[in-house]
Parts: sequence; C-alpha cells; structure tokens
Amino acid sequence: MDPEDRFKYEVRVDGHLPEHWSEWLAGMGISYPDPHETILTGELPDQAALYGVLMKLHNLGVTLVSVRRIERTGKGRSA
Repeated sequence: MDPEDRFKYEVRVDGHLPEHWSEWLAGMGISYPDPHETILTGELPDQAALYGVLMKLHNLGVTLVSVRRIERTGKGRSA
C-alpha cells in the first residue's frame, strides 16, 4: 500500500472515553452521539495502526460496538 494512501475509520464503543485520550488513540477525534456511546473518527495509515487502537481499547476493557472504514483518502483515492 502506498504510504500516502490512508483510510478514514469510525470506531464506536460503549461508554464515554475522555477527550484527552485522543492523542493516545492515534489522534482520532472523539465525539458523543448519546449518553452511552463514544465515536472515534480519524485517518489511519494502515490496518496495523487500526489494530493498535483496537488493542488499546481492548486492554482498557472497553466494549467495542462497531468498526467501519468510512473512506479512502490520499492520492490513491478513487473518484
């Protein structure tokens, strides 16, 4: 995969994660769609980075709701 070819992901988890964890979670943005859920959204360079975020969540005991690739970004993006 081309290093400039990145993907945007959305990770939903139960509960609220502190906003200051964003940097620790690969810089993913944190939002709260309802009182019982957190959405992490951001670009990651590859699946290894995604698995790194997921492993951190797993190690914290956070319940994963869903993981979704939203779009491809970078020069390999299809129009």
